Amino acid sequence: MESVFDTLEARGFVSAVTSPELRDLLAKERFTVYCGFDPTADSLHLGHLVPVVALSHFQRAGHRVLVVVGGATGMIGDPSGRSSERNLLSRDEIERNKAAVKRQMQRLIDFEGDNPALLLDNNDWIGAMSFVDWLRDVGKHFPLSYMLAKESVRSRLESESGLSYTEFSYMTLQAYDFLHLSDAHGCGLQVGGNDQWGNITAGMDLIRKVRGKSAHGLCFPLVTTSSGEKFGKSAGNAIWLDPARTTPWDFYQYLVRQDDRDVVRLLKLYTFLPLDRIAELAGQVDSDPERREAQRALALEVTRLLHGEDVAREVSRAAEVVYYSEIKDLSDETLSSVFADVPSVVVARPELEAGIDLVDLLVRASLSSSRGEAKRLLQSGGVYVNNVRADLGARVSSAHLASPSFLVLRAGKKRQCLVRVA
Repeated sequence: MESVFDTLEARGFVSAVTSPELRDLLAKERFTVYCGFDPTADSLHLGHLVPVVALSHFQRAGHRVLVVVGGATGMIGDPSGRSSERNLLSRDEIERNKAAVKRQMQRLIDFEGDNPALLLDNNDWIGAMSFVDWLRDVGKHFPLSYMLAKESVRSRLESESGLSYTEFSYMTLQAYDFLHLSDAHGCGLQVGGNDQWGNITAGMDLIRKVRGKSAHGLCFPLVTTSSGEKFGKSAGNAIWLDPARTTPWDFYQYLVRQDDRDVVRLLKLYTFLPLDRIAELAGQVDSDPERREAQRALALEVTRLLHGEDVAREVSRAAEVVYYSEIKDLSDETLSSVFADVPSVVVARPELEAGIDLVDLLVRASLSSSRGEAKRLLQSGGVYVNNVRADLGARVSSAHLASPSFLVLRAGKKRQCLVRVA
């Protein structure tokens, strides 16, 4: 069996491990490993991708993967790594979010085949328990001093917002998840981000107290950029995996803009490119950084993983053509995303099919204040249709569409207008 620990360590996934013997155990035994995801939104974001990719590495190495979507814990809210309490979600919201999260995970984790992952909901084993059952069977194993010593609890108690009893109890729920999965599925390893260390070790302690068995934990780094910002955040907003929340174009552009200091580390964490190929790209970062080959590889590979080959190729091609060559043969979705911040004008399809005088269209698009100014601009060679220079007397027709419904006008170097066909 492939040593998945060595793979993860070489790619930068191993931040903390509860036992040094885990390396050898993972090379000798087939482990059942689990990671939990609370469905607090109808999409995962780029920050969630580290544990998802890690689970894929485990599965590819022959280990059994359990994905726990927290129908119960998602209704409570994990205080770890947060300065304030989460908004509580309804059962209907949880169910919608669970379905969306599974669809996204299926891009990277195989829930069928010879070694299928299991998608589980912890509400199935927690929801049926009464409060008295919980206090008697679970809560009695958690001394107050033990819980207060956890960093996730201590930091919140010292904050201005404090910590509610609801959040304080979260640790016991996640710990019980580990115990239940150990009993029901033979799970011996929980993985998660660095902020989950306290919750993971609480589960290990509960298994030891109640069953007299050992269990293990492995934590991944919480990825930040060289500027200290959380990776996967742009202007304070998450980069979502759902294309309805973050368009594939914006997703690709976020990745392709990564700093030279970060890109090699991100290639190791977020792609399955072989390490020797990543080493080649690292060499290009040093020798020819202006070409940004490593950034383009990162953007293409991650967009392909999440949105498919066709979408990845389209946004990659769009990134090359919209700034440097003729804009053509793109989808409406991509072109409208590329020019989302550009003013637009609407024309009727029959009118475009008949042909529109470019002088008139420049005025309608507010790229010229008058026909006379538009003519002078055309005579000077300062007008472009889909990045192709236009001449005085030109007419724009449906043959100029760069996508089924759009074409792009430009006056000078920077002023643009997106023409949409109604």
